[in-house]
Amino acid sequence: MRIIPVEPAGTPIPDSTEERPPLIRRTEVVAFALVALLIIVTTGLLYVAKPFFLPIVTAFVIGTMLSPAATFLERWRLPRPVCAVLIVGLALVTVGFMVALISVPVIEWSSRLPELGGLLRDKLSFMEKPLGLWRQLQASVGGSEATPSAPIQMPQIEWMQPTLEFVSPTLTEFLLFLVTLVLFVASWKDLRRALVMNFGDRDARLRTLRILNELEMSLGGYLLTVTTINLCYGAATGVVCALAGMPNPAALGALAAILNFIPIIGPSVMFIILTLVGIVSMPTLGAALIGPLGFALLTFVEGHFITPTIIGRRLELNALAVFIALAFWTWLWGPMGGFLASPLLIVGLVLKEHLMPADAPHLPGTKDRG
Repeated sequence: MRIIPVEPAGTPIPDSTEERPPLIRRTEVVAFALVALLIIVTTGLLYVAKPFFLPIVTAFVIGTMLSPAATFLERWRLPRPVCAVLIVGLALVTVGFMVALISVPVIEWSSRLPELGGLLRDKLSFMEKPLGLWRQLQASVGGSEATPSAPIQMPQIEWMQPTLEFVSPTLTEFLLFLVTLVLFVASWKDLRRALVMNFGDRDARLRTLRILNELEMSLGGYLLTVTTINLCYGAATGVVCALAGMPNPAALGALAAILNFIPIIGPSVMFIILTLVGIVSMPTLGAALIGPLGFALLTFVEGHFITPTIIGRRLELNALAVFIALAFWTWLWGPMGGFLASPLLIVGLVLKEHLMPADAPHLPGTKDRG
């Protein structure tokens, strides 16, 4: 009888040269499913509770940006609450001045909307034949029936009310944002200390302190740099509009400066506005396109050369990541979500750098790349 030797327990199995796909354990699947479920639930909560979370998150982000200015004013022996009120008040005055520049021509043009609509329809009459062909193509593939020779339909004035409701916050949201912002800036030093001392481990405290310091430095630098760039960008847009002979160049420049805080979407909307204003106010189509084309050239230079050079590599964000974040936050919270997209992306990158450092495990073959 042949006796088969039994290997002792715990003897490692020799490695096989056969390549096999990595095993996915059940615990990994469960962990991934729980994280995905948490993301879905959090997104739904942020969407449903937008009137509460949007003012709070906006106040926290802007308050972190303004905290270095409050710290600077404290060196002049001013109490922190006084510094918070002064900084927030100055910011509100600046925004109010920009809105005042825009509101006067907007009110004037909105009162002439039927007249401007008729004028725009007459100047775009050369588009009736291509639109008629497009309607015929839609009808031939089963679309809605339309008369090929129907004139261009201009939007009615009913769109203004829902647009204003979508763009502007309610009084309650604004008051919640304002009070939270003042209190946040006034108590930021105490909040920092409480967050750091909440951890008992020394390494955890140091890591938390580094994260808070870098968040304050990155967001404060982002706000200062982007605001300076946008003010110069708005002034240059006003000069372009004035040279092109467009009406209200100061208001158009202020609008360009405000919209440029929303990447990609803001300049695109501004180009459409300048095109419509040029068509309405200029005698010929060629003259109408001088201002928009000059603005497009200015936007190209600002987006590809000026802003990356001034901001530098530290705050330079991946274009795809910015676009996805912009699309997500705009869908979730509207225009203010678009404004918060880049700062929130910076917050995520700072947290990723400190919570997942560069010496973390890498995939095989990727450690030494670039």
